[in-house]
Amino acid sequence: MDFDEIFSSLNQFRVSANSFLSRFEPVALVFIPIFTLLFARIVQSIFHVVFQKGLKSAILEFIMTSVKLVPGVKNYIDSEKQKVVDKLQGSGKSKRDGWSTELPMAGLGVEVINKMKDEKQKDVAWQGKCSGTVYIAGNEQEGHFSLINEACSMFAHTNPLHLDVFQSVVRFEAEVVTMTAALLGSKEKASGGQICGNMTSGGTESILLAVKTSRDYMKVKKGITSPEMIIPVSAHSAYDKAAQYFKIKLWRVPVGPDFRADVKAIKRHINRNTILELGELASTYGICLHVDLCLGGFVLPFARKLGYPIPPFDFSVRGVTSISVDVHKYGLAPKGTSVVLYRDHDIRKHQFVAVTEWTGELYVSPTIAGSRPGGLIAGAWAAMMSLGLEGYLENTRKIMEASKRIEKGVRQIPELFIIGRPDMTIVAFGSDVVDIFEVNDIMSSKGWHLNALQRPNSIHICVTLQHVTVTEDFLKDLSDSVKTVKANPGPINGGLAPIYGAAGKMPDRAMVQDLLVDFMDSSC
Repeated sequence: MDFDEIFSSLNQFRVSANSFLSRFEPVALVFIPIFTLLFARIVQSIFHVVFQKGLKSAILEFIMTSVKLVPGVKNYIDSEKQKVVDKLQGSGKSKRDGWSTELPMAGLGVEVINKMKDEKQKDVAWQGKCSGTVYIAGNEQEGHFSLINEACSMFAHTNPLHLDVFQSVVRFEAEVVTMTAALLGSKEKASGGQICGNMTSGGTESILLAVKTSRDYMKVKKGITSPEMIIPVSAHSAYDKAAQYFKIKLWRVPVGPDFRADVKAIKRHINRNTILELGELASTYGICLHVDLCLGGFVLPFARKLGYPIPPFDFSVRGVTSISVDVHKYGLAPKGTSVVLYRDHDIRKHQFVAVTEWTGELYVSPTIAGSRPGGLIAGAWAAMMSLGLEGYLENTRKIMEASKRIEKGVRQIPELFIIGRPDMTIVAFGSDVVDIFEVNDIMSSKGWHLNALQRPNSIHICVTLQHVTVTEDFLKDLSDSVKTVKANPGPINGGLAPIYGAAGKMPDRAMVQDLLVDFMDSSC
């Protein structure tokens, strides 16, 4: 076909099109495409919301949003939400009353230390009474506490960002990372011998970095530009934060009857956009696999050495690409110290941010923070070097034995049952006889600070060295609390059981989310 034939065909199409369109009003010809585009955009938005939240949640959110448009309804809901927020805070009175809002005219000098001691006296008595929270045994004036406090103080002015100045802290970080990696399979042949990583401010930052790194690595490796991530519903909320920060579609899949990840459910969600999952299918599908050892990283390696039946979990497992592990938990380091590890340097390079066009200088940073407290790094190094393998083994033996004593004691309380199978140092329990949140309120009145859980309603204690000597006290108070609730069911004055119970049953999860946001906004 030559050019004249093409031109003739186009001219015939033009004449036909004009003849057909001449039957319509000019205004219609203008507005019909506009309305069509708007309609298509609305349909696309609906499909996007349904895809992101699921059909049931999307419909429920639409209904609740419509209800709130009724005059007076939104104001009523906001008023009720504020009552709940006040309840969560303990009273309607602001805790900020009397707080400083500007610098003092004259500085306090060394007297500021006495003022800080006075404020510290107002803290809750946490020794032996908190689930997790404080992992070191004893009090703050002696033993391991004193050692890491001195280490932190010695290097409080340092910053590893200036690696040419504070070379000691740079070495400390490198050694903390390699010592931690050695606990998690870096010496095994299956690891590949290239395990590397960095220290971070805590488990959440370690997970954020692992997710961000996986996203960018899979973009280069497989060209994924609409990333998705699959996790069980029991996975830490840091993954939700990572999904929001880094624009990743998050799939939360159910766990099995044993509360462990359901491999079949995970497999059903794997597609060409999947970048990361928390399961055992990663190597088969060529995607990243992250292992969250923020809690267990300094327990499981030693528990395995002590003979506990611990399945493979580290870089000796084929397919594991990253691991997060907190040193400030069972590593007994100061708060604000964690490690994120990668199988090799090709993966870790996607964690870094390099800036070449800033007028200040050529800039590169390994983690989210630029400046980092060298004192915390030094404290972590001091903790690990002072304890050594023998120290961690002995600590693990104590807390594992304490955990088993608590598990056995809970099983002997007929109104309670254990949730799942406590393989490590967390013992979760619920009840079909009494309101477990009311039990938690009674325990709180006795000075205990436990963790309330949902789906199913339950509470747990994360056993630390602080609990080794108080397991019998805990079990006695728990048994007494169950008896109290059974004899006198109903919420106690000032208790949070009604709120936790209602939040668990509330179908509008967006409203629960609003409550949490309002509470946080008024608390910080």
